[in-house]
Parts: sequence; C-alpha cells; structure tokens
Amino acid sequence: MMISVGEKLPEATFKTMTADGAKDITVDEIFAGKKVVLFGVPGAFTPTCSNNHLPGYLENHDAILNKGVDTIAVVSVNDHFVMGAWARFTGGEGRLLYLADGNGAFARATGLEMDASGGGLGLRCKRFSMIVEDGKVAALNIEDMPGKAIESGAAKILEQL
Repeated sequence: MMISVGEKLPEATFKTMTADGAKDITVDEIFAGKKVVLFGVPGAFTPTCSNNHLPGYLENHDAILNKGVDTIAVVSVNDHFVMGAWARFTGGEGRLLYLADGNGAFARATGLEMDASGGGLGLRCKRFSMIVEDGKVAALNIEDMPGKAIESGAAKILEQL
C-alpha cells in the first residue's frame, strides 16, 4: 500500500557518500524535527532523471530553502557509489542530499516501488516528490506519465510550500 499524506515515513536506512566514504543515514536523522523536500527517481544518470527532474531542484534550490525547507534530498534505487558520482556529475554535491536505497527497502516500505524489469532495470522507485514535516508526509506527488517530471518537479513543490 502506498504511503499517503498524513502518514509517518517508515523506518529505513540509506547510504550516502561523504568525504570520508559511505555513511549510513536513517529516516529519523534526515526528517525528525525538519521540513524536507524529498524526490524520488527511477535511476541516477537516466535521461529523464538527469535532464528533466533533478535540474529543476538544483535551479530552484535557493527558492525552495527560502520557503523554510531544511533539506532537499533525492532518493533512488541505486548504490551509493552511483549516487555519489551522480552528485558530482550534476553539480549537486553539497546542495542536495543524494540517498542510495540500494536494495529498494524504502521504495517497498512506502509503496513507491515499480517493476522496471521490462527495460532491464529491475525494482526501481517511482518518480515522485513529497514535502515531509517532522517525519510525516505533508504533500505527495506521483508522476503518472513516463519520461515526464511535471507532477513531481520542483515547480510543483514550490507551489505547495
């Protein structure tokens, strides 16, 4: 069952790359007592994710933070090495928090997983965005058109903040 507005995020542990290497980071560490914009992508370095979805969050980074947001984070069912490389490649390192959900545990626990086996990608995360306040979902946007990042894009989030 998919998570909905008003629900608390499930417990999960992500990996993120730091200057000292890979680090585990929990849902509580990211979201407790904070206002966070979280968006999910099916895969780092994939065309829509890299060209249409993530750039809007980088371009609107300051505008989003100026609305009282503490952190902007992106999650994908990729390993932390890929997410770290994507952070460097996109220029988002230090601006966005790149979260690796390597085994898809968070995607499954929130009901935001999708089967992309037909394209050779296996279990992935749906394209989404959400506003999370103190660990609870305050807004949730699921992208319903493949190859698009409109409902889950930064412009939509800015309207909701």
